[in-house]
Amino acid sequence: MKFFTAMAAAILSSAIISPAQEKGMSAEEIANTIILDDAKVRNLGIKVVETNEADFETTVFSIGRIEEIPRQHSVLSSRIAGRVVEINAVEGDTVSKGDVLVKVESRQPGSPPPVIELTSPQDGLVMLSHIRIGQPVEPANELMDISDLSTVWAVAQVPEKIVSQLKTGTQAHIRIPALGGTNFDGQLIRFDTQASRQGGTIGAIFQIPNPELKLRPGMRAEFSIVTSKRQNVMSVPRKAIQGDVAKREVFIKHFELENTYVRTPVVVGEMNDQYAEIINGLFPGDLVVTDGSYSLGFVGAGSGMSLKEALDAAHGHEHNEDGTIVTEEQKAARAGSDGHDHAEGSASSSQLIFMRIAVGILLVLLVASGIKSSKDAKTIAQLSKTKN
Repeated sequence: MKFFTAMAAAILSSAIISPAQEKGMSAEEIANTIILDDAKVRNLGIKVVETNEADFETTVFSIGRIEEIPRQHSVLSSRIAGRVVEINAVEGDTVSKGDVLVKVESRQPGSPPPVIELTSPQDGLVMLSHIRIGQPVEPANELMDISDLSTVWAVAQVPEKIVSQLKTGTQAHIRIPALGGTNFDGQLIRFDTQASRQGGTIGAIFQIPNPELKLRPGMRAEFSIVTSKRQNVMSVPRKAIQGDVAKREVFIKHFELENTYVRTPVVVGEMNDQYAEIINGLFPGDLVVTDGSYSLGFVGAGSGMSLKEALDAAHGHEHNEDGTIVTEEQKAARAGSDGHDHAEGSASSSQLIFMRIAVGILLVLLVASGIKSSKDAKTIAQLSKTKN
């Protein structure tokens, strides 16, 4: 009796565990798994970032221009009439306060006539030059414009309805298309004195440090003005998000297989100029593809090694096409096939059927044994009563 019970339990356990071991990846999971070789990873320029919770900014978009700061602009002129005999700076030159920029021969009598040196009134960049050698000059003439661009203004035209959300010190991320989309950070210092009646906007003036003098007056600027900030929000760079509004998805780097990426659906919340809030679909620590994400969406089967090859290389043992481990029975079936192809897993399936039949037979034997034991017990009880 005990022997039958133990045997049934062992076979039943095997029958239950086997399907779990046999379970592989579904067709959809395999289709969403992209395995590349090293060359394709380099060609696609794939880069990943680790997802985590961070501050998330709510922003308002606006456009505007870079402007020089009026108090940092000066004009070079001559106090006496004469003619230009020497020019030491041209447009685009950087000058320092006190540098001799122009020499003017005076009209006052003398042999030779006296020459007046005109020096730079400030540090800065020569923005405009209005003179040539031999050109006559008068005290009313502007000879050069010099501007200090180490700090500039970025003026955004913002709708009047959001002015109440903007306070002095409000930050903005400012993108300059002319500089390849380089971003600068600025702080709101004031508003223009008048609003635009036609456009319903007002100029919001942000001050930006410009130590490398890359920003020049007149450059177009795109503003992402921060109106609020939330903490501990899961987000990823916007360029990681693929798909349409109804079906957003990202590509996650497989935690185990090299050069393997998994297409993963996500639920996206709010988006700003740089990041997208992720409500569902990702966990902290996931490695999400940013650069190359768009191209990766068009990479199909045959782009690299198969799932089977990747698993074999990672684990050091053989796998089936669906990712399951090749069993000893499957290996034996292949070895004994004499070159004939068999469907993978057929030996394992036969074993499973045999185990289930064996369990059924053993259960029947157990029931029969139980009935027999019950009858024997009743017989012994009746004999005992008879003797008494």
